[in-house]
Amino acid sequence: MKKIIGVRFKRLGKIYFFDPKWLEVKKGENVVVETAQGEEIAEVVVPNRMIEEEKIVAPLKKVLRLASQRDLKHAEECRRKEKEAFDVCNKKIKEHNLEMTLTDVEYKFDNSKILFYFTADGRVDFRELVKDLAAIYKTRIELRQIGVRDEVKRIGGNGVCGRELCCCSFLSDFETVSIKMAKEQNISLNPSKISGNCGRLMCCLKYEQEVYEEKLQRLPSVGAIVKTPDGKGEVDSIEILKEVVRVQFKDGDITTYKKYNAKDIKVLEDTKKENENIEEKEYQKELKELENLQKQDSEIKSNN
Repeated sequence: MKKIIGVRFKRLGKIYFFDPKWLEVKKGENVVVETAQGEEIAEVVVPNRMIEEEKIVAPLKKVLRLASQRDLKHAEECRRKEKEAFDVCNKKIKEHNLEMTLTDVEYKFDNSKILFYFTADGRVDFRELVKDLAAIYKTRIELRQIGVRDEVKRIGGNGVCGRELCCCSFLSDFETVSIKMAKEQNISLNPSKISGNCGRLMCCLKYEQEVYEEKLQRLPSVGAIVKTPDGKGEVDSIEILKEVVRVQFKDGDITTYKKYNAKDIKVLEDTKKENENIEEKEYQKELKELENLQKQDSEIKSNN
């Protein structure tokens, strides 16, 4: 077991573990920590606690000190300079006719570097812009291109639900969201219905996906042939969360429909699910082969 504290450098940034040494800190306090890029000020979100060493990425960087009034004043001064640098950089972008949109500026706490975040449709040659900014600020300048999801997270806003965007209120990291999730959840594939303010698929599609996947494993696919208390029929539609299946019966030219609880029917033939299982097995096989090749490659490199 090892003593750690968890800190954030930004309001909704990731939580990083640090070694507090002998310091006892409380949630909400500010500390100055050692990072790979120099000293940084951060807010404590996880106070002193013991944690298993297996869950820690060693070696842990150290907490240097509790933030003093001088440190807090310097951090506030950095925030003020960021606003000024934002205006200066925007002016230079226009002078160089660069097709990029500046979204944020970050002054490093130890004044070692200034980061400029921007969005663009493609690659941008900003070498002359960097030279101009370096001449003005006499320090290291770094420009980072970010995606539209990161841009919206920095700008903020409200979603179609009326609440503050998830990425601006509690999400510390973006997870992969796919159109497959919308299909499995029987959501309309209208882009305006499933896209967020960033124009990408809404992050909230991920929230219930595990529940849908777990239930879909127990349910037949649309088109499956099933045996019901009223005879054999074909699955016409599924209410996934209720685990209710609507079955279609054909008697000559007459077609009727009836709903059943999934537990009350028996699957006789489900070609779609069988094909999906075969594809999944092939995928797992290919993944295993790739892992073995990577392992062999690593062993060859280590021997050399």
